[in-house]
Amino acid sequence: MNSALQFNNSPYTAFMHETKVDLGNGIELHVEAGGNPEHPPIMLVMGLGAQMLYWPDFFCKSLIDQGYRVIRFDNRDIGLSSKIRNKGPRLNTLKLMGRFMLGLENQGAPYNLHDMAEDVSLLIDRMGLDKVNIIGASMGGMIAQILSAKYPEKINKLGLMFTSNNQPLLPPPFPKQLFSLIGKPESHDEEGIVNHSLKVFNIIGSPGYINQLEAIQTARKLYQRSYYPAGVLQQFLAILCTGSLLNLDKQIQKETLVVHGSCDRLLPPSHGKAVAKAISGAKFELIDGMGHDIPPHFIPYISGLFADHFNS
Repeated sequence: MNSALQFNNSPYTAFMHETKVDLGNGIELHVEAGGNPEHPPIMLVMGLGAQMLYWPDFFCKSLIDQGYRVIRFDNRDIGLSSKIRNKGPRLNTLKLMGRFMLGLENQGAPYNLHDMAEDVSLLIDRMGLDKVNIIGASMGGMIAQILSAKYPEKINKLGLMFTSNNQPLLPPPFPKQLFSLIGKPESHDEEGIVNHSLKVFNIIGSPGYINQLEAIQTARKLYQRSYYPAGVLQQFLAILCTGSLLNLDKQIQKETLVVHGSCDRLLPPSHGKAVAKAISGAKFELIDGMGHDIPPHFIPYISGLFADHFNS
């Protein structure tokens, strides 16, 4: 680990410590790390519009207890990391989505997923890490695929959760799930945003496994920590302007475990299967009853799967 980095206690999680890391490319990422610095690192990359606190504490602690150092961070444009002010023209999101589904190229976003993967690559360097195990969820899984293809020397093994390689003609997200994610809240005060977040959790999450009280507390905590809807839209445009990762998947030589929920209606399981099929030797694990989230019920099993995968 880079000893020059100054870590403070996390205000959110007793066993994590936070710091800011200047990447040297104009971006500063807000990072938390927990566990023994001597243990092998697992870097967690979160999805679209999701702050690092979407990685449940219980999930992080489970990995730490199994002998890993766990690092999570806010991607650019979200949480406490740098925000990107876009000077460019407004893009027609629906038109981009249509082209994206057909595998046609889009351009014009302020940045794309390659830029976000570059952030993670620089973060690994700045933290003085030699090689990391990586778990990417959803959009974070797309970033992790790019990273593993472009910077194999920085990655030990690859773990992916409810993600996609966005190859053409995969079944689209169910409309209700997609529009919950990119829809507008009724109001922009705390209650309006918390209600909206709760609705999203319930629509994309694992049916029957969502604790409503916890979900409200989480939504409130996230809102109070940072609310930046422009960043969510820009990250969505980044996905649309990156397009298919199929050719990159074919270059990945890392041992890969792809985990997907059977009840995921945002990215149906065929997306995860497509990734596993495209990456040589990848293993695919379908979790019965899980949606597009990481509820406590599934954490002991999933964290065990990843810990075993990285350890094998």
